Amino acid sequence: MYLDSAYIAKYYVNEADAGAVRQLIRQATDVCSSAWALAEVTCVLHRHVRENSLSPAQGRELIDLFRDHAERGFWNLQPVTAGLLRAAAALVRGLPETVHLRAGDAIHLATTLETGEREIWTNDRHLLAAAPHLGIAGRSV
Repeated sequence: MYLDSAYIAKYYVNEADAGAVRQLIRQATDVCSSAWALAEVTCVLHRHVRENSLSPAQGRELIDLFRDHAERGFWNLQPVTAGLLRAAAALVRGLPETVHLRAGDAIHLATTLETGEREIWTNDRHLLAAAPHLGIAGRSV
């Protein structure tokens, strides 16, 4: 099962649909994502501190927990290589001009394809809209 960074972050913080996402993760046999999530999830947790939904101590604790999970392989993070970045750029080049896609989302989609996954779990509307153009099913709880 491939998750984008937003869904990984929901494992750690109480955002909308976090309970359903945690249940989904608990039922999975293998959860993978891009190593890009190391930066993105950390930024999400930092945003929660900035917005005062987490204290600075809670934010540091959750960032450390996420990093520990990542280092232990809980998330099965795939490396971001030069080849993957070229693949992400090629994917964007081939999209219709009406499809809005950010760089991080392109990395997640390219990684999804590279891992052989056929679906991506996210709540990102742009990512959900772009995925079918690449033969990937966008899923959301």
